[in-house]
Amino acid sequence: MSPLETDIQGKVATLTLNRPAQMNTIDLDMAKALFETSLSLTDHPKVRALVITGAGEKAFCAGGDLAAFDQHGDAVGAHLHEVTHYLHGAISRFARMTLPIITAVNGVTAGGGLAFLGFPQFVLAASSARFVSAYTKAGLSPDGSSTWYLPRIIGVRRAQEFFFFNKMLTAEEAVEWGLVNKSVEATKLMDEAGSLAEMLAAGPRMAYGRIKDLLNSSSTTPLETQMDCEARYLALSAQSLDGQIGIKSFLGKSVPDFVE
Repeated sequence: MSPLETDIQGKVATLTLNRPAQMNTIDLDMAKALFETSLSLTDHPKVRALVITGAGEKAFCAGGDLAAFDQHGDAVGAHLHEVTHYLHGAISRFARMTLPIITAVNGVTAGGGLAFLGFPQFVLAASSARFVSAYTKAGLSPDGSSTWYLPRIIGVRRAQEFFFFNKMLTAEEAVEWGLVNKSVEATKLMDEAGSLAEMLAAGPRMAYGRIKDLLNSSSTTPLETQMDCEARYLALSAQSLDGQIGIKSFLGKSVPDFVE
């Protein structure tokens, strides 16, 4: 059984973390599969939106597979370097690809599973979902970009509370904290994610990619430099085929059919 399933329907790709018996925890095979999939979806000729979810009803992703890591004994450090090499490579590519990304959290999310809350543009969660760091319970520090994204999303104080005290968040609390966009009934989760993905898939992919790039750099870029980037991207967007289609459709009050 593949640790990661990819299903492409029309313009939307759905990635399913597929180790339900292990609560969809990340081992080396899954990390490699995520990396390979991130490469294949970058500049994919058909896909224009991406949904990420987990198999089963119990967990979205409960972090790293500690049982698998423990089998490496004294070599566990070297093994984790290899796992994070592929996992972090995948996260970097997901964060920078032009596709808008939606995470549909179907259950428990812990440890490395938090990675899938940072780089996506939208996060939906089943009302039964729960969120916890859990790293320090195992004597570990975080990975998977969570220490980069979470302070930016929920603030440094809450990030410290979350990591140091392993505070368990309900889906409702995750919405209140800003970690999740919306909580929905579990039976409606994938329908909502699919509808949102279809809407985004009809949009201007290159403009979405430029927005992602601008937002990713905004917290560390000086104001004037950020505005220079905005001006450059705006000019590129206006001169692009989708920009021309969008402007004419906006002025003509018609629905644009973006093609790039």
